[in-house]
Amino acid sequence: MAKKAPRRTAERILEVTLELFNRFGEPNVSTTLISAELNISPGNLYYHYPAKDELINTLFDRYERALGELLNASDGVRDVEDAWFFMHTLFELIWQYRFLYRDLNDLLSKNRRLETHFQWVLKNKTRAVTAVLDGMGQAGVVSIDPREVSATATSMVVVLTYWLSFEYVRDPRKALEPENAQLALLRGAHHVLNLLVPYLEPGQRMHLLGLVGAYDKNEHGQTRR
Repeated sequence: MAKKAPRRTAERILEVTLELFNRFGEPNVSTTLISAELNISPGNLYYHYPAKDELINTLFDRYERALGELLNASDGVRDVEDAWFFMHTLFELIWQYRFLYRDLNDLLSKNRRLETHFQWVLKNKTRAVTAVLDGMGQAGVVSIDPREVSATATSMVVVLTYWLSFEYVRDPRKALEPENAQLALLRGAHHVLNLLVPYLEPGQRMHLLGLVGAYDKNEHGQTRR
């Protein structure tokens, strides 16, 4: 039992660090704050993670693994319903590690490992979105000139990557709070898929509008409350 205690402590440190990074932003969270939140000594924290970058890199590794598994599901997307679920699931994962996206440029400027690995993230997101377009094209629900596929996929990845930054700029005090998560993710999925509207066959376009209409109703209902 004694041998398991360090692993439990290390895991708890990661959980609290992720919570604090997401809440306040990584630049605003020191190892001293993390130690105080955990009610442990700084020395205990450094025993498990000798530097703040090790915390960041370990959390990023978890995100990267989860993202890789999720992106593999892109090959199964065949229609708007599949694409909506896929994009929303992607945004849920991004939300879980939103500090990476909230502070992306700052993190990349300070952390060489993240700088190189995030290039992999972008390439694999683009590959997955291209697979979505190909799958929907094969299913006959999207009609897109092959010359437009690359630019469309890139535009979708840009929205995926910077949507939470847009949400934060739009409403810095509330946008990234947990109670606003669901609507932020729905808006993100909506705007990513809206890039496909010119290429969707009429029935699928109407289905997407129906999904968006349900989201609008939910958003306006929450606003009234």
